[in-house]
Amino acid sequence: MAEQEYAYETDVRIAGDILGYLESHEQKSFLRFLTCGSVDDGKSTLIGRLLYDSKMIYEDQLASIESDSKKVGTQGEGLDLALLVDGLAAEREQGITIDVAYRFFSTEKRKFIVADTPGHEQYTRNMATGASTADVAIVLVDARHGVQVQTRRHSFIASLLGIRHVVLAVNKMDLLDFSQNRFNEIEEEYRSFAKDLGFSEITCIPMSALNGDNVTGRSDSSPWYKGQTLLEYLENVDVLSEKEGRPFRLPVQWVNRPNLDFRGFSGTVASGHVKPGEEIIVIPSGKRSRVKEIVTYDGNLDEAMPDQAITLVLEDEIDISRGDVICSTDGPAEQSDQFMTHILWMSEQEMFPGRQYLFKTGNKTVAGSITALKHTVNVNDLSEDAGKTLHLNEVGVCNISLIQPIAFDAYADNRKTGNFIIIDRLTNETVGVGMIDFSLRRADNVVWQDLEVGKAQRASQKHQKPAALWFTGLSGSGKSTIANLVEKKLYDMGRHTYILDGDNVRHGLNKDLGFTDADRVENIRRVSETAKLMLDAGLMVCVSFISPFRSERQIARSMMEDGEFIEVHVDTPLEVAEMRDVKGLYAKARAGEIKNFTGIDSPYEEPMNAEITINTVDMSAEQAAEKIVTWLAANGYLQEG
Repeated sequence: MAEQEYAYETDVRIAGDILGYLESHEQKSFLRFLTCGSVDDGKSTLIGRLLYDSKMIYEDQLASIESDSKKVGTQGEGLDLALLVDGLAAEREQGITIDVAYRFFSTEKRKFIVADTPGHEQYTRNMATGASTADVAIVLVDARHGVQVQTRRHSFIASLLGIRHVVLAVNKMDLLDFSQNRFNEIEEEYRSFAKDLGFSEITCIPMSALNGDNVTGRSDSSPWYKGQTLLEYLENVDVLSEKEGRPFRLPVQWVNRPNLDFRGFSGTVASGHVKPGEEIIVIPSGKRSRVKEIVTYDGNLDEAMPDQAITLVLEDEIDISRGDVICSTDGPAEQSDQFMTHILWMSEQEMFPGRQYLFKTGNKTVAGSITALKHTVNVNDLSEDAGKTLHLNEVGVCNISLIQPIAFDAYADNRKTGNFIIIDRLTNETVGVGMIDFSLRRADNVVWQDLEVGKAQRASQKHQKPAALWFTGLSGSGKSTIANLVEKKLYDMGRHTYILDGDNVRHGLNKDLGFTDADRVENIRRVSETAKLMLDAGLMVCVSFISPFRSERQIARSMMEDGEFIEVHVDTPLEVAEMRDVKGLYAKARAGEIKNFTGIDSPYEEPMNAEITINTVDMSAEQAAEKIVTWLAANGYLQEG
């Protein structure tokens, strides 16, 4: 009855002063929060209860949910509130949450966007997506089961992603008659685990999301609980004071030039405030100017605040490009190309240190690599474990190196300018998300030394065009034999050459590497860097390695100038290579004596568009070598001078 009277009074007020109501609604503060935790802890039901009790469900939606509850619901004849959030067909059929669902609702005091995230470990990446923009995390725990592995994992990820306010929602207390002893046990266990996660506050609430106890209204079933209801907490939690006082940051998304008389720099304010007349500095250029105007679609502003989309017009004509960051002069962003980071791996394809990826931070995308995995983090006890690679849903502390400096803040200081995503260069799949801890000091000490004699001069002295002939193929395909013959022919022609052979290099430069996928990636990375140095010396270098992964061969190509990388696919069927088996390696691999052997228990990815393909079934090694030298001559690599 009270709810009906409240709704009626609200309708009357809206009808009497619609403009006043809209203005008051616009002035409300805004909160983003997420629900997370283990499977079947009641996350979707909780959000459904908040939407239902706040009158944010249309009549047709309610009718649809009532109908669906009878078909696929889990509450018998009752209303299954989880269906308000779980919109995918697969979610309804399986009774689980798969994707992140965002919902908006509001009360008299505040506006909210809530993210409902999956509890299954398989979908941890989706949980991280929801946490990345949230200010508060509601961690649900089934009172019957207590703190689970996913409870710990989600809490750790929430902490890692900068959330400082946590509600431990001990749900389904109605099934235990709201036992205060059980509630106290769960609270004590969670606080003990979370004491080192850096949360500024943890609020514990006993509740029943299904029945609404202590969600939007106080429950008579828990007279011993004297704290706030969940909605009261959400309406009053202070998340704005932590954001105040941060320096101004505007990552430039677009240089706005509609005509010759206007030039502005558009983006969304990441932090801080700015007013016309204030001095700014642009990172990385270091150029300074003052703000002339703050332009928006609705007119000019006297002041810009966080999360506002604006266009800055400056008093001076200075060079600013997409990806630059406009900062306040009293606290500019740093810039570096090497960092210590925390990385959450989000791909089923494991992460290999040394493999090159794309790193997207703010509005800038830069190539680089994860140079070292320092350790992984055990989500159960937050201990540090050794590891060579990161697997799906694992968190690691890693060093990364980029090909050029970027503007940044430490993630702990600014979530929006301290984060990045990692993109696979071949598939364009987002494979990881990272948080910058700090710049590595060695980045400040390593600079390029200008040299007066360069590649062009060294190559001209040798009367040749530098090239890397990259021989790839299965073990026993004939790579080394053909590469030796090619070098001999080039040597007889007076060319300056060198061979990098897989077996020989493993006796020295790469003697510390094994044959796991991670070691193979590092093997090719080192060889690529070595080949690049030899090209810089003006040499023609023959690189003879199995190099089984396309991504590593592509990275080697990208490290060299156009036309310098020549992929030679020594195409020999596996059965033919096994028949040759001069070293007896295939026989040992088949017998299980050699692990991670390419073609047997480790994959070989054939080139898609090799410059030269050699079929060793149809031609001899001598004929293959002659074909390669003929190709070099026809394509201008052997011209004198």
